[in-house]
Amino acid sequence: MLENAAWDLRDVGRRIATAQGALLADPARTGRLIESAGESLFDPDYWRVRGELVPADRGRGAAWFVGPARQPWVLRHYRRGGAAARVSSDRYAWAGEARVRSFAEYRLLAFLHQRGLPVPAPIGARYRRSGLAYRCDLITQRIEAAQPMSALLVAGALSDAHWRAIGEAVAALHGAGADHPDLNAHNILIGPEGAVRVIDFDRGRLRKPGGARPPTWALRNLDRLRRSLAKIAGESAMRPVSPEQWAMLEAGYHARTPRP
Repeated sequence: MLENAAWDLRDVGRRIATAQGALLADPARTGRLIESAGESLFDPDYWRVRGELVPADRGRGAAWFVGPARQPWVLRHYRRGGAAARVSSDRYAWAGEARVRSFAEYRLLAFLHQRGLPVPAPIGARYRRSGLAYRCDLITQRIEAAQPMSALLVAGALSDAHWRAIGEAVAALHGAGADHPDLNAHNILIGPEGAVRVIDFDRGRLRKPGGARPPTWALRNLDRLRRSLAKIAGESAMRPVSPEQWAMLEAGYHARTPRP
């Protein structure tokens, strides 16, 4: 979802019409696969037959690591949560192509990735419409050898440098106006060299960046992250996140935030 006409990303990616909907793809990354496989790229069975499908643990969503080692991707099928899942696990109300969730996330990631921000590159998106509902999927770059912040937290393996780098990464996204409404410790990946990437921007949007002080939406993101850390601590045997650890994250965040 984009709030500013200057951020109109409707031309991002190549659009390909299908019998039931459409695809968006980055031909530079899909290569000949988009021509030969088409929307089969979004079918787990396509990758299973090729011996290139590995299930990924990604919460309620159905997600898989797909593709050969030289071009690893993540395939995600969008699933609903909460009370809405009782009605349908993966069908969304049709409100026009511009509001298809996988297309919106693809475009947001493209905008951020092109600007060198800490997100995976989008590879392709698909939707299939049936009457007044649709289902959708997204393929993104796999961040190799990375671990979720949540796993490192439980293992007691988050250093001061990690906390600071996480704060810096979130600040960089906020500085570009990227609102991540589900910023939690599972959606922050840390590579072996300490590089941070933020994933799963479903329902994310671009907003007007703040100035010297983080805007309200950015503070909501940070509060969501802090609550997720408390929840993880409550569900495990680990100690709660200390004020000193959170202060290190804030130090990294404010180091990237413009000063008056």
